[in-house]
Amino acid sequence: MKTTLNIDDSVMQRLREEAARRGTTMSTLVEAGLRRVLAGSEAVDPSESLTPLPTWNGGRERVDISDREALYRVMEEE
Repeated sequence: MKTTLNIDDSVMQRLREEAARRGTTMSTLVEAGLRRVLAGSEAVDPSESLTPLPTWNGGRERVDISDREALYRVMEEE
């Protein structure tokens, strides 16, 4: 179905850019967004759809960086 909507210029520009980036049409993106909004309580929680950031143990600090001489010693060791 065709319809007419009034969309803010800045939002329309972002929509054009996103559609081009994804290689799809603006209509497809708008329809997908409306479907998510209209899904109501069935909508996916954004925090559940994000991939968790990686974590790692970088070990303890080797030197107090405010101690310039100690910092230079550690830098020369490597």
